[in-house]
Amino acid sequence: MRAIDLHTHILPPSWPDLAAKAGTRGWPAITHLPANTASSGCACARLTIDGRHFRDIEANCWDPATRIRECDAHGVDMQVLSTVPVMFSYHQPARAALELGRHLNDHIAEIVRAHPTRFAALGTVPMQDTELACRELDRCMDELGMRGVEIGSNINAWRSDGSVHELNLDAPELFPFFEHCARRGAAVFIHPWNMMGQASVQKYWLPWLVGMPAETARAACSLMFGGVLARLPELKVCLAHGGGSLAFTIGRIEHGFRERPDLCAIDCAENPREQMRRFYFDTLVHDEAALRFLIDSVGASRLALGSDYPFPLGERVPGTLIRGMRGVSDADRARMLAGTAAEFLAV
Repeated sequence: MRAIDLHTHILPPSWPDLAAKAGTRGWPAITHLPANTASSGCACARLTIDGRHFRDIEANCWDPATRIRECDAHGVDMQVLSTVPVMFSYHQPARAALELGRHLNDHIAEIVRAHPTRFAALGTVPMQDTELACRELDRCMDELGMRGVEIGSNINAWRSDGSVHELNLDAPELFPFFEHCARRGAAVFIHPWNMMGQASVQKYWLPWLVGMPAETARAACSLMFGGVLARLPELKVCLAHGGGSLAFTIGRIEHGFRERPDLCAIDCAENPREQMRRFYFDTLVHDEAALRFLIDSVGASRLALGSDYPFPLGERVPGTLIRGMRGVSDADRARMLAGTAAEFLAV
């Protein structure tokens, strides 16, 4: 069966030194390393932020030939490319973040142009400035041929005085962007980042193991309780990592909505369980019972293969869980492997 991997990340081999240009801290930088230097023992590069180690990456994170070889080995026909969330840079001055975003988008578009049957693309935009974000979305779709955008689960927006304030996705200043996406038919892929407690609870990798699922559910609830989905019925949103903890806590969420409407239903009167079925979800849940629960909750028609390639929390061989599930019809399996992604991206 054809397979489209909706959730993969890519970086260019280099990018501008915006720390020097913008005069602010917190920009990611990349340094290429010789073989056997990194912890993986492979030729790779090192990502740092203000000189601090963030992550080692291998050639499959930037080299399309390596990705195609691995896709062929794994039975993946097409990858949907999006940037690594650390590159969002919402906490930076908007025009500097736009400069980095344009560099990232141009790089991804170049790869797609060279391999149009193997890759599709989602762009990145400076969400701390809605007007700039809308304009870059237009450029991504009209000039670069992208299908939409990847955005973070919250926006830690930079202010002109240098301070940063965090916005959930229901923030009124973000609504024009979602409205523009709905008008354009743009796919919006929401990826968790800047997780709750990340700054204080690093032990056991907990921000990535339990913080990310909670963060995705927070983003989804913000869109539901904030009335964004209700006001924009044409908006297409996909949640990474199987929607995080959303489907598994929807009973509690719905109960709160019914029992405390004074707290939960202040901006939208539509039941969150019904709204949940508006989302698309990737299938990165690492557990057959969890994926079966998602199928029962929202249907295979809302689920799309996503692997988080090429990172260690991803599915090592994309599609293994879907292909190996028992009791799934061929139609549902084909839908999850490729059909839902094709619908979401309009390809």
